[in-house]
Amino acid sequence: MIDKTFPSCAAAVADIRDGATVMIGGFGTAGMPDQLIDALIEHGARELTIVNNNAGNGETGLAALIKHKRVRRIVCSFPRQSDSQHFDAAYRAGEIELELVPQGNLAARIHAAGNGLGAIFTPTGYGTQLAQGKETREIDGRHYVLEYPIHADVALIKAHRGDRWGNLVYRKTARNFGPLMAMAAKCAIAQVHEVVELGALDPETVVTPGIFVQRVIAVGHKEARA
Repeated sequence: MIDKTFPSCAAAVADIRDGATVMIGGFGTAGMPDQLIDALIEHGARELTIVNNNAGNGETGLAALIKHKRVRRIVCSFPRQSDSQHFDAAYRAGEIELELVPQGNLAARIHAAGNGLGAIFTPTGYGTQLAQGKETREIDGRHYVLEYPIHADVALIKAHRGDRWGNLVYRKTARNFGPLMAMAAKCAIAQVHEVVELGALDPETVVTPGIFVQRVIAVGHKEARA
């Protein structure tokens, strides 16, 4: 019997090692798996490479992970905003390395990893500092930059509902990077509001099939943040 459910977030992240590459879903706070991040902080893994759309908001989630000095390197599109004070402080102190990636390229590179592609050519970034040192090519009169896939050891994502096989459905824009990251990681861990019985999810609404998910944890509606 296939059962990918775990009893707690702590149990689900317990084997994440120091130096791991961890993708974290979310567009700002929408879709960010706060409970899994809190468990990762308690677990104590350090020197992490984090792949996320931004670099944390306020005092919770990814921002808290940076505050606790667990992140060595971050790959993201929007590292600075009004409440990214912990990233700002760590970056200015030389405690964290940044790889800045345009948002479309970030999604495309994660998607490439999930689809087994060796590399992609993208026009975004051509002629800018982001293309320095990278291979370029002209295709049908347009210039492109060679970019490589972004793989991860672990993906931490948030979904609305799931079943014990790992099939996931999302709530509106909280979906964002979750499906792509689940495909690009060796181990995808999903926190959900509710684990339902097999067959309760309409197959037509399943966005992430269970084949891409290794662990599912129900955190409940009351405990879960928006």
